[in-house]
Amino acid sequence: MAELNEMMGWTFVQEIDVPDSVKELLVTGEEAKAAYKTVRDTAVVTNKRLIISDKQGLTGKKVEIYTIPFSSIHMYSSENAGTFDANAEIQLWTKAGNFKLNLNKKVNIRKLDKLIAEAIL
Repeated sequence: MAELNEMMGWTFVQEIDVPDSVKELLVTGEEAKAAYKTVRDTAVVTNKRLIISDKQGLTGKKVEIYTIPFSSIHMYSSENAGTFDANAEIQLWTKAGNFKLNLNKKVNIRKLDKLIAEAIL
């Protein structure tokens, strides 16, 4: 992927246990910190990266894995949900482009904000 022409985004619905399928992707010294259910997929935050599993097709047997290394993040912003907002939002500016993470009100945005800050600062 040479360059992202439009902002990619995912919606985190709720925090879940780290799936075994992601645990086998972790490298030496990498530790899963939190996992989130997306509409159809899973996202895992580690101490080194954000891993997003994207099931494709009707059966969901084909899976594409996105990895966003924290070392590639130049800047990020977080916006909590307000009275009339359905979702909170985290935006990541990386070497590859921009990513948006929408967070359902069930997801603690400040916990995710802190995990990202601890990894990149």
